[in-house]
Amino acid sequence: MRIAQIAPLAESVPPKLYGGTERVVHWLTEELIALGHEVTLFASADSVTRAELVPAIPKALRLARPKQDPSAACAALLADVAEQASQFDLIHSHIEWIHLPLLQRLEVPFLTTLHVRLDVAGLGQVLSRFQNAPFVSISNDQRRPLPNVRWLATVYHGLPKDSLKPSYERGRYLAFLGRLAPEKGPDVAIRVAQRANMPLRIAAKLPRGHSRYFKEQLQPLIEASRTELVGEVDDTRKEGFLQNATALLFPIDWPEPFGLVMIEAMACGTPVIAFRRGSVPEIIENGLTGFVVDNEEEAIAAVGRVHELDRRSIRAAFDKRFTARRMAQNYVRHYRELTRHTPRIDKVAAHPITSATLATGDS
Repeated sequence: MRIAQIAPLAESVPPKLYGGTERVVHWLTEELIALGHEVTLFASADSVTRAELVPAIPKALRLARPKQDPSAACAALLADVAEQASQFDLIHSHIEWIHLPLLQRLEVPFLTTLHVRLDVAGLGQVLSRFQNAPFVSISNDQRRPLPNVRWLATVYHGLPKDSLKPSYERGRYLAFLGRLAPEKGPDVAIRVAQRANMPLRIAAKLPRGHSRYFKEQLQPLIEASRTELVGEVDDTRKEGFLQNATALLFPIDWPEPFGLVMIEAMACGTPVIAFRRGSVPEIIENGLTGFVVDNEEEAIAAVGRVHELDRRSIRAAFDKRFTARRMAQNYVRHYRELTRHTPRIDKVAAHPITSATLATGDS
């Protein structure tokens, strides 16, 4: 198949450091190529891929200097897609919903994977205007705020099988990996580790908007505990960070749509202790790959039980459920369904966007 992948422009594909969606787009793109498909990637020019790269902007937005206008960058991205749309059997977008008015008029089958939380005021009303647009969720829980959009499937994220190697040793510390933001629960992780009498290592970025949260709530806890800040880690350092952990703490306080770090830990054979929010009960098999808990007390108790879990079984569960190959194969199945059921007219250039009629889609 001739497949287009539309990536967000916040980070390169793959991202240099933080950037879950761009990392997933990279893994999916490379696996589709490995499966024999012809893939074109619409992304920033500093992306690295075996696909044909169509660069909308010279450098990803987060690291670009001087700062670029995100709206102008997105306009350039969508202009590139519109110009080449007729070349593809299917267009797969990962930029949420901004592309919908365009793709619904290009008469090319398309699919949108939503990567963010969907409990946003007014979003359902907006998406109701695109009733034929097909969507994929990254967990079943993610769908709950928008039950009436056209959900075709849930496709769980997957990462390359050999990208993170497992360790079957018990580990020496508890780990926290993610943003230092209240909804991610780093303060909870510090308290849990302290009460469980375990050292904690935090690998995280500090969002500029949460500097006050860090200074007022996290820093006092860190200074009073056995907590080490190791900063933002790249993929190479992430492996060792997770391999050597006794368990990953994932004490979220928001409806996490997926939680990529959970399967990264599983790939390393590391148990996950996670709060029962969002996708957690779908990703973590309680008592096999970790423990799903409801509060700090249960999390502390779970730390004392991680020795009961077999790290080889955790890695085996990852291999069965969360590889990039499995993710790509699931998407290809839905791509084929879409192309079979969506009328195709290969004369996009003859139908200006301003006067095109609506098309239908599926997955």
